[in-house]
Amino acid sequence: MSEAEGASTDLDTAMEVFAAQRRRLFGIAYRMLGTVADAEDIVQDTWIRWQGTDRAQVNEPAAFLATVATRLSINVLQSAHTRRETYIGPWLPEPVNTDDDPALGAERAEALQFAILLTLEKLTPTERAAYILREAFDYPYPRIAEIISSSVVSARQLVSRARAHLSSTRQAAVEPAHQRRLLEAFLVAAQKGDAQELEKLFADDVVSYTDGNGVKLAARIPVIGRRRVASFVAAFAHHFWIGKTIDWVEVNGQPAATLVENGEVTTMVTVTTSDDGIEQLLWVMAPQKLGHVTAVGA
Repeated sequence: MSEAEGASTDLDTAMEVFAAQRRRLFGIAYRMLGTVADAEDIVQDTWIRWQGTDRAQVNEPAAFLATVATRLSINVLQSAHTRRETYIGPWLPEPVNTDDDPALGAERAEALQFAILLTLEKLTPTERAAYILREAFDYPYPRIAEIISSSVVSARQLVSRARAHLSSTRQAAVEPAHQRRLLEAFLVAAQKGDAQELEKLFADDVVSYTDGNGVKLAARIPVIGRRRVASFVAAFAHHFWIGKTIDWVEVNGQPAATLVENGEVTTMVTVTTSDDGIEQLLWVMAPQKLGHVTAVGA
């Protein structure tokens, strides 16, 4: 075999190894960064690093690739908060359709739903990485410690702190069927502009977040409290829903509704709920975040 043929075979092998891990790498990066584009950039950068690595010295390619993707994600996350300071209005994770195939490389759906992703925003990048590796991908603590360059004791502490932050979110979680019923009831009352019916659906401290990045009709600050949110939603009922059809999708493992106007998705709305009712209304109206709401081929 010539030197050129050997190099080609080696690259083919490298591509096969990488392809087998690609979905997991995307799953890690998406949970860390909250947008598809950023996650895809991490996957691409990981591939570039893999190409330039002396692969003969890598005993565990899967672990090596996960380490690269996680560390790159931590670096991006450390600068992401600065970038988001210029974002107009609330920032929400980008919704991803999970009707057909999660395509997020997880053995479990953990750290995928909006309630969890939003709470993860409050963690340090390293806490977030440790939690995701443990809870979504079931990595053992010694492996997590290697990936984030810490001791095993420190890795356990990071996951424990993250779980403490997320404990109230976990307790608030309810079955998707219940989420769907509340969202359906919300949509009916919202289109009628019925503030009283809306109040009945909300928890006392409900919050409405709209991610629009300056788009027309998108609220630029969160609206908080049962009465305020009900009045806010009722106030735009007479014009917001006109000319739009509502479709149902599953995003991030939970039921959601899309508003379609002239064949284009203009809004995605979903809720987080508890036994007390709707805790959060989550509206995504930023066009750049609606590209992965509908399933491929839909």
